[in-house]
Amino acid sequence: MSVLNLCPTLPKSLHKPLRWIGAALLVGLLQGCANTTDSGAIGLQRSQLLLISSEELNAKAAQGFQQLSADAQSKKKLNTDARLTQRVRRIGNDLIAQVSVFRADAKDWDWEINVFDSDEINAFCAPGGKIGVYTGIVKRLKLTDDELAAVMGHEIAHALREHSREKASQQMVSNLLVTTVSAAAKVDGSLLDMGSQMFVHLPNSRSMELESDVMGLELMARAGYDPRNAPKLWEKMRAASGGNKGLAFMSTHPADEERIAAMQENIPKVVHLYEEARARKAASAGKRAPAARKKGSGKPQKSQ
Repeated sequence: MSVLNLCPTLPKSLHKPLRWIGAALLVGLLQGCANTTDSGAIGLQRSQLLLISSEELNAKAAQGFQQLSADAQSKKKLNTDARLTQRVRRIGNDLIAQVSVFRADAKDWDWEINVFDSDEINAFCAPGGKIGVYTGIVKRLKLTDDELAAVMGHEIAHALREHSREKASQQMVSNLLVTTVSAAAKVDGSLLDMGSQMFVHLPNSRSMELESDVMGLELMARAGYDPRNAPKLWEKMRAASGGNKGLAFMSTHPADEERIAAMQENIPKVVHLYEEARARKAASAGKRAPAARKKGSGKPQKSQ
């Protein structure tokens, strides 16, 4: 059934443009629908519209990250706290070691992790694996290692799922629809664009955020960080914002209550992975312990 069958009252001036749009969208959907990751233990299945080149997007992201880092370096605001930088990179590398569960190629990305000296409560992972953590989110929220792993796992999940690429592809289709329909129907394009933002882009953005939350749970669990502590992060975020998050319907992010509920639903799927990771770490530490206690050597044992 075509769009014209569903909307028989449309002006005739729109029939031909909509046929062309429908054909273009069909071709785009057939060529662009994909899934960037495996399902993992959480059972992720959602297909994605991907019409933009990942190589071009990753190159731009890398360039932007280098510029941001260089600017922070020039202002002496890059990796200024050696202890915090070491902590962030340790947790980040633990998470990166698990990315092949969702996509095998990601382990070969050119990963970078920098800490930016800023009071802003923020963190990101740009396309291609460029991670930035702001000191404000760690210090102002007093994040534990588990909570910091939840933040970074969430951001890494955005990159693994190529949500930036997906959003750009959706915007491309939206722009085509708005421009064509606006010209044919002689209506204000801003009104159509507002409708697409409210009924297409905002819901999709919220879906991507929830998706990253649960993927982050699995990454942190596999890396040995307790996923049962992840909801505490969003409780802290809610407290930091004064509880004033606005209506989830009008936001690119879900309400804190919504994402906490989604996490609680998915934690049972991954908590066994955390227990297994902790057991492996304990066994590995047990094997190294005798070498560390060995007597008779004139030099301290090097850590492996």
